[in-house]
Amino acid sequence: MPWLVALALLVVPVAEIFVIIQVGQVIGGWPTVALLLAESVLGAWLIKREGRRAWRALQSSFQTGKMPGRELADAALILIGGTLLLTPGFITDIFGFFFVLPFTRPLARRAMTAFFGRRLTTQLGTPGLGTFIPGAGMPGPSGPTRPQRPSDDVIQGEVIDPDPK
Repeated sequence: MPWLVALALLVVPVAEIFVIIQVGQVIGGWPTVALLLAESVLGAWLIKREGRRAWRALQSSFQTGKMPGRELADAALILIGGTLLLTPGFITDIFGFFFVLPFTRPLARRAMTAFFGRRLTTQLGTPGLGTFIPGAGMPGPSGPTRPQRPSDDVIQGEVIDPDPK
């Protein structure tokens, strides 16, 4: 995963510059700059509006004692989308609007939930993090909450200190 982030940090700016140049060749330099500024202003206004709405929903869920899963996911998407919207470029703006707009955010939320759900089950199945058993509860530092059958690799024994004091 870290190599993917490093690759994105190299590829995205190059792609953004390419798209900006292509748009500039079609509509002209100053209209391209004006379009980028207009997208940033619209994005800032949208982030402010949706951020307030997400904050109110989060406070409401805390006051009612409801688990704020959807509200936290929305807040995370607005934060990520806001960062993308304030970054100059057309590609990042497309993804930013997808994360921030109220009618596309549920799609982004489902995609984010599926992605992190897969990552969580993959990580919980790796050695050292416990083994995920559906229905067994969340694993702790020593593994799942339900006892497991001993495997063939485990040898029962007792440690004897050869140097008693």
